[in-house]
Amino acid sequence: MKYPIAIEPGTPKTAWSVIVPDLPGCFSAADSSIDEAIENAKEAIELWIETAIDDGKDVPQPSSIADLQKQRGFKGRIWAIAEIDPALLSDDIERVNISLPKRVLARLDAKAKSAGENRSGYIAQLAIRAEH
Repeated sequence: MKYPIAIEPGTPKTAWSVIVPDLPGCFSAADSSIDEAIENAKEAIELWIETAIDDGKDVPQPSSIADLQKQRGFKGRIWAIAEIDPALLSDDIERVNISLPKRVLARLDAKAKSAGENRSGYIAQLAIRAEH
């Protein structure tokens, strides 16, 4: 997915600021350059999307830069595109192979069972909770 971002140039005393108009409350900044500002915006977008999905919210589709440029609040901004890996939005199941010591696997299975989960579901829940 390609999200338009609105960048306000930095100065020697201020950071570059970035707003992602399609994702309410999604913004970032960079100290050194427009390239850093774009990379930081990608990270902010990915975190915004992951949080929205985890919370069961919809992820808005990207708008066109031409439509966004017509809005008053973005006058004088530099426009760029932050491209995000579409796999970030995928809930497709993927089989993975991991190796764990048997003693760790036994603990993991016991914890999963007590939580009413299977091994895969329990690992997924741990990963989601670890991000917050």
